[in-house]
Amino acid sequence: MVFLLLALYLWAALQRHESTLAIRPISQGASTPDGFSIWHHLDANGIRFKSITPKDDTLLIKFDSQAQSAAAKEVLDRSLPHGYVVALLDEESTTALWIARLRDGTHRFG
Repeated sequence: MVFLLLALYLWAALQRHESTLAIRPISQGASTPDGFSIWHHLDANGIRFKSITPKDDTLLIKFDSQAQSAAAKEVLDRSLPHGYVVALLDEESTTALWIARLRDGTHRFG
């Protein structure tokens, strides 16, 4: 019985899919928005988050679910001034962040 409960608990813990948003400025040298303003926009729209962490030139926001991060992306796309990229970040790889950097950057290749 204890083994079954432990297995059920571990299965439930593994089913939780954290999600992360990455916010970065489009132009190099511009500053990232401060965490307090991000918190204000999310709180005003009833969106809960786990953490807001600056990393290099990016602000990372962690959520408990992908639905929360999708709702936050929509809110931040509307409320942040132009000049910022808000991208869903895959926890397994940083592919989404690199694609956003290449797609939305001002530099051109070729």
